[in-house]
Amino acid sequence: MAQYKIAATYMRGGTSKGVFFRADDLPADTILRDKILLRVIGSPDPYEKQIDGMGAATSSTSKLVLVGPSSRPDCDVDYLFGAASIEKPVIDWSGNCGNLTSAVGPFAVTQGFVDAPKDGVAVVRIWQANINAKIIAHVPMKDGQVVEEGDFELDGVTFPAAEIRIEFLDPGGSEDGEEAAGGMFPTGNQIDTLDVPGYGAFEVTMINAGNPAIFIDAEDLGLRGNEMQSDVNGHAALLEKCEAIRAHAAVRMGLAQTAEEVTALRPHTPKLAFVSIPAAYIAASGKTVEPSSVDINARILSMGKLHHAMTGTGAVAIAVAGAIPGTVVNRLVDGKVSDQLRFGHPSGVMAVGAEAEQRDGAWVVTKAIMSRSARRLMGGHVFVPSSLDPAQN
Repeated sequence: MAQYKIAATYMRGGTSKGVFFRADDLPADTILRDKILLRVIGSPDPYEKQIDGMGAATSSTSKLVLVGPSSRPDCDVDYLFGAASIEKPVIDWSGNCGNLTSAVGPFAVTQGFVDAPKDGVAVVRIWQANINAKIIAHVPMKDGQVVEEGDFELDGVTFPAAEIRIEFLDPGGSEDGEEAAGGMFPTGNQIDTLDVPGYGAFEVTMINAGNPAIFIDAEDLGLRGNEMQSDVNGHAALLEKCEAIRAHAAVRMGLAQTAEEVTALRPHTPKLAFVSIPAAYIAASGKTVEPSSVDINARILSMGKLHHAMTGTGAVAIAVAGAIPGTVVNRLVDGKVSDQLRFGHPSGVMAVGAEAEQRDGAWVVTKAIMSRSARRLMGGHVFVPSSLDPAQN
């Protein structure tokens, strides 16, 4: 029988790429939908290569995006993000992908969801349905088309492209939703001591900003903060330690009942990041990142491995935590950061700004801003076996 085909667009957004769908092109039955999407991406794959799917066997490329008209009057589109496990039959819908957020605006325009100007900038109001948050994307337009080519360079992406400015509104999460339930600091503290059975106690900042995130000093993990992927991803004991910290922090944040549940069902969020004072290193591109060029070094783990650059929501969390006194991040950069925080990651340097203010004695971050780029890589249809055709299920 002929394979079942679905209209799709393969897109790069920031330092990630994924398969984009119109939400109404997929079944309403979420169980069948997820079976189809897992087959599209090529998971689960015990070989961890995703050869029989669109994934590219990394956490940055095993991603799925659903976009449709918004159910809210103050937004143009609803955006749902899925992080597909490579080796497990799991799609984690618990958080956002900040990098792919930069491609949602262009996709929405090309799909006709937004009344964009012929020339200038299309302002796309995005409702991030995973975490119930509003995001504004500023998409450049020319002659009625999204501008994709340009001279904006992004460390972690080989070729320049057009700049897309992204505004994460209220990244601390005051909107209704799971992650917002405990506020920006779900424990009420900027720093907590987290007891992790078998490993000891660690000082961490647990924060809801962009996505739920956990920050820890690199030296508490026996690291310097300038490590590359090869320094971390081949060390099983270190990765197990990091996962134990992440899982127990997630429970402390109220995101799961047990650490085992986090590891099995929630690999995407929260993310664990380790930070340090600036230390020189050779980035993946071959260029030297000097301590004078950054305010802080930061590394983040994604889906159990060290990320090759920095997640977009991780960048938002770094900026927010850096702007609020008393956090693990802020105590490393206190007094050194003005409107933007510059941090070194494995692929180079990134700058993100956050606007913070005190209200009734509590810190509130109203906006986090960063620039990314996006580009369509392929358009048409993806194919899955006929046994997954909704007409036969």
